[in-house]
Amino acid sequence: MKRVKINLEFIFRASPAILYKFLTTPDCLIRWFCDEADITGDQYTYTWSGSEEVAELVDDIEEERLRFKWADSDNDEEYLEFRMSKSDVTNTSIMEITDFCDEDEIDDTRALWESQMKTLQTVTGG
Repeated sequence: MKRVKINLEFIFRASPAILYKFLTTPDCLIRWFCDEADITGDQYTYTWSGSEEVAELVDDIEEERLRFKWADSDNDEEYLEFRMSKSDVTNTSIMEITDFCDEDEIDDTRALWESQMKTLQTVTGG
């Protein structure tokens, strides 16, 4: 199955600083992303329904960008990236997500991120 890159964009009322906190602290991650989170150095361990996934933080520009490489990925070109920026015109924050999935899972992956971002918008105040 061919793997494809998908890009998504979401608007938030919360600042990039708040979004960054919700991406990098276990207490905040469990409010929108996973059941449990453990961070040791650059290693992030996420748990969903008892199943663990490990990601290495490979790029971190505070309040701007986070890029993770999944430990179980066979493809060195694949990553999960969150980019945050502030729109001076609308005074909102923009979260851009880059992810990879099988080409027959594009709709499901988009739906999952839309659901996750809706939850994140709620817990960050919009």
